[in-house]
Amino acid sequence: MPNADALTRAESLIRTVPDYPEPGVLFRDITPLLADAVALRACIDGLIAPFAGQFDVVAGIEARGFLIAGAVATVANVGLVPIRKAGKLPRPAASVSYALEYGTATIEAHDDIAQGTRVLLLDDVLATGGTLAAGHQVVAELGGVVVGTAVLMELAALGGRALVPDTHALFTV
Repeated sequence: MPNADALTRAESLIRTVPDYPEPGVLFRDITPLLADAVALRACIDGLIAPFAGQFDVVAGIEARGFLIAGAVATVANVGLVPIRKAGKLPRPAASVSYALEYGTATIEAHDDIAQGTRVLLLDDVLATGGTLAAGHQVVAELGGVVVGTAVLMELAALGGRALVPDTHALFTV
């Protein structure tokens, strides 16, 4: 179980950067959290705890989701499947397009998930829910089964929980 004081510290390390990547958007910068070993470990433990023993592989969504998923996979002693932005993989096997709060995007993944593989889907932020919902679709198209979805933080005002209601969020902003 994660240390409550370390989780409080971790949350305090997340910076808000106004007007990035465009005016009106409040970007949540997790790099100070990533640089703090105790805070990072508390977050990794907090993301694993609700799903411990229930997943065979971790899928992380580009780009900050990779960082979190890599750490979770290592601590949980399971593999990692990257879900990338379109055009970044040499042989995409599944592709899903979706809406963002400030545009559209497409994500892709290789067919490296065996049929029936239990997947923990991770990203850094639940905002409008489009990215995580697309992640669910990609995993399903590859034959995997999402057994859990987790994020560092949820931006509650953007309503993403409507698309991915069972998401475990460490912090809610």
